[in-house]
Amino acid sequence: MTDQTDQHLADVRNSLHRQTFMALIGAEAVEITRGRVVLELPYRADLCQQHGFVHAGVITSIADSACGYAALTTMPEGSDVLSVEFKTNLLAPARGERFRATATVAKAGRTLTVCQAEVVAVTGGEPDVAVALMQATMITRAARPLEG
Repeated sequence: MTDQTDQHLADVRNSLHRQTFMALIGAEAVEITRGRVVLELPYRADLCQQHGFVHAGVITSIADSACGYAALTTMPEGSDVLSVEFKTNLLAPARGERFRATATVAKAGRTLTVCQAEVVAVTGGEPDVAVALMQATMITRAARPLEG
């Protein structure tokens, strides 16, 4: 791995840490490599819907961010990324101690990048349970100064 690649991955991690929504819900990056990002979210009762399951919007959000940042790892340095579209299949109620969104790049293009993510519920001592699958398309854009 070159220093330039190391710096690019560090830039991706820094961009993710600037996402105030991910900080708000408590999601953190546990792995960032070229073409793959893993985010984890601890269970919190304030992120649940009326039945006590983590809300589908929260699960979709961590999958979307994981896909976006996986795509960004394959884009040229100095790029930025935005979601163009995504589809989420909810497979099981989101109950567990934490939730892991693992996103990989299926096809990186010059302008559009297609990603896939799986979100699993993790509970100590039990097998992981798949709660969602996402397919997403991301667009490369030129980086712009932070808006604020």
